Amino acid sequence: MPNGLIFDLDGTLVDSLRGIALALNQTLESHGHAGHDHTAVRRFIGNGARELLRKASGESLTNAELDGLEVTFKKHYAAVWRDGTDIYPDIPELLETLAAAGHRLAVLSNKPHPFTVEMVAALFPGVPFDVVLGQRPEIARKPDPAGAIEIARELSLPPGDCTVIGDSTMDLETGHRAGMNTIAVTWGYHDREALMAAGAEALAENVAELGQLLR
Repeated sequence: MPNGLIFDLDGTLVDSLRGIALALNQTLESHGHAGHDHTAVRRFIGNGARELLRKASGESLTNAELDGLEVTFKKHYAAVWRDGTDIYPDIPELLETLAAAGHRLAVLSNKPHPFTVEMVAALFPGVPFDVVLGQRPEIARKPDPAGAIEIARELSLPPGDCTVIGDSTMDLETGHRAGMNTIAVTWGYHDREALMAAGAEALAENVAELGQLLR
């Protein structure tokens, strides 16, 4: 298998729904908007904090209004993400095994970059990730392939020697547009049928299956 493994974070390595939903609803309610249950928030996740807030507000907001929501959301999320994020079972062991086998590991997320770096460092201290990238203002977010191509360059690997692993149709599109292999996981925030329709080259129903595909 290709040895550059680029993992999505939310819905792939960690279940962050509780923390995101809590911070989102605190933000919405403080700005006079209605909150949402976890089922609805699950559908909003994946395109970064700003798009999450735009979808959840249910209104056409100005850039200034979105700026205010985003500032508030980041403040609330900084306070709650640790208690509201769970590592999927067996993921750390899989990552450590892959690294020991010589695979180069990376994370590419639409979560804001500071949160992505902080979360990976705190939750996966034993995993030697080579590159960890979150959403940054100067780089277009997934499904734009810029971040994935940047990771391949930092790993000194051609895109064709890399695999994008994620739970969303956006991760699949990112990999396809970057000229990379893709693996979809079904335990995250997008339904299996949508992943299949998006052209998943391989599908992992559980962590053991993902390990078999990656080895």
